[in-house]
This record gives sequence, C-alpha cells and structure tokens, in this order.
Amino acid sequence: MKIAVCDDSSKDREALRALLGTCGYEFEMREYGSGAELCGDMGYIRECGIVFLDINMDGPDGLETAGRIKAECPKVHIVLVTAYMDYALDGYKVKASRFLLKDDLERTLSECVEDILQEIRSEEWVVEFGFVEGNVRLRVEDIIYIETSRHKNVFYTAERTYSIYKKMDELEKELEGMGFVRIHLSFLINMRYIEKISSYVMVLTTGKEISVPKSRYPEVKRQYTLFKGEQ
Repeated sequence: MKIAVCDDSSKDREALRALLGTCGYEFEMREYGSGAELCGDMGYIRECGIVFLDINMDGPDGLETAGRIKAECPKVHIVLVTAYMDYALDGYKVKASRFLLKDDLERTLSECVEDILQEIRSEEWVVEFGFVEGNVRLRVEDIIYIETSRHKNVFYTAERTYSIYKKMDELEKELEGMGFVRIHLSFLINMRYIEKISSYVMVLTTGKEISVPKSRYPEVKRQYTLFKGEQ
C-alpha cells in the first residue's frame, strides 16, 4: 500500500516513519514537509490508502490541506496527527478517518492502521451474481439496497438495477458480514447508505424512506449502531 506522511517537523516525520515500520506491514511511503508540497503531488495521493497529516503547519495547515485532498480524493483515508486535542471536532468536519495525538502514537498507531486497513478491505469486497441481465461482478459498497419485486429481487446501485431469481434469505446469507441489515422481509439494506433511523423510519442517503416494522426495529437499530462503531 502507498501512504503519505506530511509534517513540517523532520523529527516528527522520522518518528512516525519508525513507528509505521513496526506495524507489521510493508508500505511505499513518501514524506512531505508542507501541505502545499503534499497537494502538489496529487497524482501520488490518488493512489494512497492512508495520508498521515500534521495539523499545525505554516501555510495551508493540516485541516485546509485535508479539505483539498478529500475534495479530489474522497476515498483516501486521512489520519490527522497533532499535539493538541482542540482540533478533534474540526477533524470530523474535513472527514478525517482518525485523529491521533503525537504523544500517544506508540500506543495508538498500530491499532489505527489495522482498523483502516480493515475498512479498505471491506471497501474492496466484490461479489458476483447470475442476474437476469447476465453474470455481473459488483463492489459491495456500490449496492445501495436489495428489494423484493414480484418473484425477483432487485439490486439497486447508483447507476442501474439488476434482477435475480434468488430468495432474499439466500442473498442475506451470502452477504453476511459485509454491512447489510434485513429490515423487512422485502428489504436488505447496505448500512453504508443509511442517513438515519428514527420513529420506525429509515432514511437513506439517496433520500429514500423505508418503514421499519416495530418487531424488527430494536435489532435493526442495534446492528446499525454496531456498524457505525466499527466504522
């Protein structure tokens, strides 16, 4: 995996590089001394899995730099590293994946890397089904939800739909552990696309609203809470 480390302190870059070497993974790594230098190498950043970014830098600081990177490379995982806790809320605003304190890196870095690698693996899950339209390979994260329609089940993605003559119970089992929740006999939802759940109604990021039966509501809420915690 390609990663990037950006910090205006060469000493801190060296310390982070040494700790990354103890995580048990091999990385291709580039180092940068400023946000401007990092953003100037956007071709490499697009290929990165993780960018470690110091917040307190001259010129564009880490938060501004993170915003620029996310605008062009939304799938890159940004880890904000700083000596101060005051910026934690701002880190969420720029959609950072993690926020680490420099004084605590020896304890937290390895777990952070492992968690992000697990997220990246889940983003790369691909499934193949024999649809009415033919055999199609789909990335799990591209499936928004599956709905029963007459005698078929329909896969909804942002681009198009696919129909399959397979029972929902079978589909649920095949997608088990991949971030889906069964909210109704006729719906299997990718939890990545849930905006909120309240008052027995689930709202997806697409704007679609789906009623959740009272009998399933507590379990659906529980699974979604666990999923968000793992994210």
